[in-house]
Amino acid sequence: MDEVKRLVEIIEEIAGGHYSDDIMALTTDKEPEPVRTIAEAVGMMMVKIEAREYKLEMMVEELRALNRKIKENTIKTVSAMAHALAARDLYTQGHAARVGNLASRIARHLGLDEESTEHIRLGGILHDIGKIGFPDLLFQAHEEHNPPEIVRHPRVGVEILRDMDFLGPSLEFVHCHHERPDGKGYPRNLKAEEIPLGARVLAVADSYDAMTTDRPYQKGMTPEVALAILRKKAGTKWDETCIAALEIVLKETSVTAADDL
Repeated sequence: MDEVKRLVEIIEEIAGGHYSDDIMALTTDKEPEPVRTIAEAVGMMMVKIEAREYKLEMMVEELRALNRKIKENTIKTVSAMAHALAARDLYTQGHAARVGNLASRIARHLGLDEESTEHIRLGGILHDIGKIGFPDLLFQAHEEHNPPEIVRHPRVGVEILRDMDFLGPSLEFVHCHHERPDGKGYPRNLKAEEIPLGARVLAVADSYDAMTTDRPYQKGMTPEVALAILRKKAGTKWDETCIAALEIVLKETSVTAADDL
């Protein structure tokens, strides 16, 4: 009866998903019938279940790999669209890439992890995707004047990217990158902490790059002048913490550049 008791215990363990070779010890000639026959049958069943589970795991891993590939390809395609959009105008060429790069450096300085930083970088690359379909003349318009089409572009950008849920918080960063701490931004007039940190980072990186790049309506400013403008409206138009982080990032860049000379 001890053999039967042990057989039942092992079968209960297997039923609970705890597979082991203990069942094989009951398949030897030393074990009485029907214990040996039942143990052999349970052992074969366990092997088949393990084989099926392994096959399922492999299929799941293949699906994960496929999903990763689809995600990467989709991001590459949308990013290419964003770069092509910027290339329509000499003054905005390279803007999206620069904003994404600068925003990610600010995010790292703020202590954000790599995943959060990557979401901010993607938000920077895609932040103007809502300008697809704009007439070329609008690329030369000063955003301070807020033409209706300009005001709509964050919302349009989210509509374009809506089904790419794997972009995660990057979608909200695109939506909110023109919001302001004082609530006078667009499209939703969010205030202060209502604005996601990633969007506040993008707003600073976007504005700094726009100010320091030659545009139809203004000559590119020096970094010092651009920073002075950002500081002047810190807490109202731009986030104060993000401006401080930008200053440190730019200083680090200057030091690195000097060391390379």
